[in-house]
Amino acid sequence: MDHNNNPTSPVVIPWSYEVFAPQPEVCAAWSAADISSRLSVIRGLRRRIAANAEDFVQALATRPGRKAVESVSAEILPLAEACRFLEREAARLLAPQRLGRRGRPVWLFGVEAEVRREPFGTVLIVGPSNYPLLLPGVQAVQALAAGNAVLVKPAPGCRAPMDLLAGWLEECGLPHGLFRVLDESAEAVGRAIEAGIDKLVLTGSAGTGRAVAERLARHLVPSTMELSGNDAVFVLPGADVEGVARALSFGLRLNGSATCIAPRRVFVPLELAAGFEKAVERHAASIPPAPVPAQTMRRLLALARDAVADGARPLSGLPEENGTGMAPLVLADARPDMALLREELFAPVLSLVPVRDMEEALAGAALSPYALGASVFGPVAEARALARRIDAGTVTINDLIVPTADPRLPFGGRHASGWGVTRGAEGLLEMTQVKAVCVRTGRQRPHFDPPRDGDEALMLAALRLLHGGPGTRAGAMRRLVQAVRGRLKS
Repeated sequence: MDHNNNPTSPVVIPWSYEVFAPQPEVCAAWSAADISSRLSVIRGLRRRIAANAEDFVQALATRPGRKAVESVSAEILPLAEACRFLEREAARLLAPQRLGRRGRPVWLFGVEAEVRREPFGTVLIVGPSNYPLLLPGVQAVQALAAGNAVLVKPAPGCRAPMDLLAGWLEECGLPHGLFRVLDESAEAVGRAIEAGIDKLVLTGSAGTGRAVAERLARHLVPSTMELSGNDAVFVLPGADVEGVARALSFGLRLNGSATCIAPRRVFVPLELAAGFEKAVERHAASIPPAPVPAQTMRRLLALARDAVADGARPLSGLPEENGTGMAPLVLADARPDMALLREELFAPVLSLVPVRDMEEALAGAALSPYALGASVFGPVAEARALARRIDAGTVTINDLIVPTADPRLPFGGRHASGWGVTRGAEGLLEMTQVKAVCVRTGRQRPHFDPPRDGDEALMLAALRLLHGGPGTRAGAMRRLVQAVRGRLKS
């Protein structure tokens, strides 16, 4: 379905700040509203999603190679769960935190303190093409729950689900203007930044993230960025080889393998390599070709040919450069220093890396600059121990991808895979800025007075008494008493 050619769709016009910026009084009223009223909108949205999910399925039908069941399981259902998470947890997470007396320095007697979470103002969300509903949708409802206004810039061809979401939010009580869908062009991001936003949340490639971050830096606008991945899979001795092969097949098949945490590099012990290779080859052979953009195909083929020339062994022929689809490409005997294993690729490709042990696997995995997700397969105790050592934002044990849809979990990468997190409690809090509020009670304000003789001795004695070791504290009380007496006499 070509959304822009649908006569029932809203007319798409180039975005301008004057047309789409929410009125300041609308933003102020929304951010000041009781959290329960904001969550009532999100509750209404969740129920609307449940009642009219087929509308979202239709809006997502333009996703190449996407089956309706994948739209429901991978986007629509997780979005509803994310709404319910906010209904249950947002009020508690966003409530002011009173600090109490415990841990308060003794010299701050009479001071009450609290930490408040307040909205940024206007949050620009730059959505991806692979999950055009779930990823910007969750980020948007979290930003709205926190009291922000939201602008969404969809990926090209992905406007339909965001338009539908915008309409449903207003029907559920969201004030007009608080959720706006921009045009799909890359220029819309630049125009919004220049017009004035308060935070940006981007899901995209590392190259896009780098370019946008440079532009944001000129305006000192903060950001959260979920960028590229090249996920590693670690196969431990004792792992179920057949089960791992099935998992990898799922990762190659899901959404045409256009998932940021799809498996790409598999580190397998030498003693398991031969049997593992056969199992992976057998399962991969049953996966139908997936659509791959021509530019991605050309880049993949260049990297794959270099890898083969350097000793990697394709388990099937390399894909045709001008083909309309691509069957999974599995390369055995790959090495972690090959460019193919160090680049971001949204295509069904898998590299099998035989290793002597997990120390070699960890060292090899670290050669890629991307650290979004990873998976470990094997006995749970050993897998947990290895997971603690893996440098990645998310580690899944004995599974792939699916557990990360838990709405309670934060999601984000490290290094070239971005910074900050979305989703979960931490993702909600990323949509807020912190304000510390301190209240001095009573009438005593000794620090207002000019320094007096003996103050230095008093402070040093207090420092040694409160923070010194046994030898330092021994005479600190005596010196503190002397200093207080001297100050009272002066």
